[in-house]
Amino acid sequence: MEAWLQGALASILGLLSLPQAGLTALFLVATLSATLLPLGSEPALFGLIKLRPDLFWPAVLVATAGNTLGGAISWWMGRGAEMAAAGRGLHTQEARALRWLQRGGAKCCLLSWLPGVGDPLCAVAGWLRLPFWPCVAYMAVGKFARYLTMTWLLLWVFPG
Repeated sequence: MEAWLQGALASILGLLSLPQAGLTALFLVATLSATLLPLGSEPALFGLIKLRPDLFWPAVLVATAGNTLGGAISWWMGRGAEMAAAGRGLHTQEARALRWLQRGGAKCCLLSWLPGVGDPLCAVAGWLRLPFWPCVAYMAVGKFARYLTMTWLLLWVFPG
C-alpha cells in the first residue's frame, strides 16, 4: 500500500511540471491532503510556483479552494461518523475538547490550517453538527492565510 501511495504521489507531482496540468494537479493534491490522508500540499504549491512564478496568485487560490473542499469532505465524514457512533461514551479529554469546540462554534474552523489537528478539527466540526457553510468559510480564510504565509516564507528562504 505504501509503495502504491508513493507511486501515485510521484505521478501527481510529475504532473506539476506540465504547465497545462499544474493547477489541476495542485487542486487534487490540496484536496486530498485536507482529508485524513497523509499528504502535504505545501511542497506541491511551492514547486509549482518555483516552476511558474507567474502562477503565484492562481496557485495560492487553487490550493486554498482544493484544501477547503477537502475540509468540507472531512466535515461530512465527521457528520457521518457522528451518526454511526451515536451512543458511544466519551473519555474526559474528548468531552472537554468537544465542549470547547461547541463554545467556539464555526469560528474554530479558522484553526483548520494547523498541522496535525486541523484536518481532524474539520471532521469534529461535522460530528458536532456545527453549521456547514460558516465552517467552510472559516476553513477557507484559515487555509488561505496559511498558504499565503507559507509560500511567502518559502520564497524568502529559497529565492531564485
